[in-house]
Amino acid sequence: MSNSLPPEILKLSIAERIQLAEDIWDSVSTTTQAIDLTEYQKTELDNRLETFQQNPQPGSTWEEAKQRLLNNESP
Repeated sequence: MSNSLPPEILKLSIAERIQLAEDIWDSVSTTTQAIDLTEYQKTELDNRLETFQQNPQPGSTWEEAKQRLLNNESP
């Protein structure tokens, strides 16, 4: 795995690099600029919203989903 990080970042401790990653993520998540979606992504989101609106019942609990995964079952 190649590393293209600046050497200054690599000199930080693991805890400091984790904190830096969290700080970067926080700065991205609070940005009010929208991320451009592809037409495929827009269509997929519209389809999922329509599916939810047709059947707004809650999905499975985490325990139910985990059990299905452990048993290799379909939803």
